[in-house]
Amino acid sequence: MTCAQAQKRRQRNRSHGVCTWADRATKFLCGHDERHWFVAGVPDRVTTIREAKEALKPALVRATEDHLRVRRRDRCRRRNVASVRQGEWFFVPAPELRPDERLILRHEPISRGRGKPHMVEYLYRRGGTTVRACREYPNGLTDAEYAELVRRAPQKKHLQWQVRSRDPEAFARGRIRHPDHKTVVLEGWHRILLSQEVRSGAVAFLD
Repeated sequence: MTCAQAQKRRQRNRSHGVCTWADRATKFLCGHDERHWFVAGVPDRVTTIREAKEALKPALVRATEDHLRVRRRDRCRRRNVASVRQGEWFFVPAPELRPDERLILRHEPISRGRGKPHMVEYLYRRGGTTVRACREYPNGLTDAEYAELVRRAPQKKHLQWQVRSRDPEAFARGRIRHPDHKTVVLEGWHRILLSQEVRSGAVAFLD
């Protein structure tokens, strides 16, 4: 069996579908990605699996695929010339990036609130909002929000807080690890982007 035939067989064996919740107000893409089943919220306008997958891509991913003229059949793959995907995270090549080596972090987590973090071997970030996060407040609190919380509930200061950066412009290089996904290796710097999944409630990108 050739590599192309093996790829087609794997694609056929992965079941996907677009389903509507009982109240018919929310749609989901349901399927199997690598090691586990998943459910991802998609816009109500979506009617096909391909439309659902495209809707989950960040705008920069779609624009890069258009610019590089990625073939239609390659756009749903986890890795093509425009991007690499691991779960809900997309990584777009950023060959122009030349970060200060002193600001590069090692073995940093990136997460979407309560989700299990993906570990990035080398990470560089700029911008974003500094917050304090913990299991009870996964999206983080600004200094003012934290001070108000502790004023109202002093016992909260004993939670296991971590200082994180919310919604920064972040870049990754090297190995990206997660227990539910195959490790990916990024040669050179890549912009980190979170999927455009439709969610209920606020979700933040923390690293």
